[in-house]
Amino acid sequence: MKENVLKSFVRDTYKNTSAIPYIITGQAFMFILLHIFELLSFDDVISIDLFKWTYEHLSLPSSIQVFIQQPWSLITHPFLYKSIFNILFDCLWLYWIGNIFLNFLNNRQLLTVFFGALTLGGLLYIGVSSFPYFSHSPKYWNTTTFGLAALISSVALLVPNLQVRMFLLGDIKLRTIAFLYLAIQFVFLIIDTPVAAIVYVFTAGFGAMFIGQLQKGNDWSKFFKKSRRPKHLKIVQGKNAGRDNSSNRKHPTDLPNQDLIDQILDKISVSGYESLNSQEKEVLFKASKQDQ
Repeated sequence: MKENVLKSFVRDTYKNTSAIPYIITGQAFMFILLHIFELLSFDDVISIDLFKWTYEHLSLPSSIQVFIQQPWSLITHPFLYKSIFNILFDCLWLYWIGNIFLNFLNNRQLLTVFFGALTLGGLLYIGVSSFPYFSHSPKYWNTTTFGLAALISSVALLVPNLQVRMFLLGDIKLRTIAFLYLAIQFVFLIIDTPVAAIVYVFTAGFGAMFIGQLQKGNDWSKFFKKSRRPKHLKIVQGKNAGRDNSSNRKHPTDLPNQDLIDQILDKISVSGYESLNSQEKEVLFKASKQDQ
């Protein structure tokens, strides 16, 4: 019997531990909901403007006073989009760059870079907007622009020589694509929202700093790693009590060594991922799975 297409899609999309499908789903859901509210308000079906109310209460305000009244906007603002082209563009980049990131590092590190940049960018946006020179800045800010800047800069520093095949252009190094993306986005922001352009530079720097510290052995994402409770000693009685169970345990040498991981990351930053041999790739894979 042929499997239902919707069930197959849901299973294949959400079966792994990646947070990317969930983030994109949240963005798509809020986009549809927001524009349903717009249609209801436009047709005078309801007395209040739900579109305006939702947009203003979930977007990040540029005023500190307004932000104090709606601090949740620091979390909700990346999921709000008005233009279908903006959401499609950002979702495609998040999916593409995010999956490249997860080929080398783990899900916790991706969330640290992405949401760390969004939080840092949101707070900086409010702070910079409070200066008199930027008093004419837009009242509200949304989209995942700051998070994408951090992800792209981090991947560009992690695997700068990774070759990406572009339609009609051939193979292009990832660092070239990242530089062009960040530069073009910065120019657009300078023209449209100067405050966001300033914050954009800091969030891109945050992503680069994360990888720089990771290559030195400092993993900022470990701050969010759940501490595992120590297992209690289990007393076994009977004929199996004295049997050595070491065969069921992983030998310490089977686990990736941090110094070796650092050497592999240094090699990637210099020569790219393609320079690794099969053994080094396996070590990197085991390390990423161990930290999840």
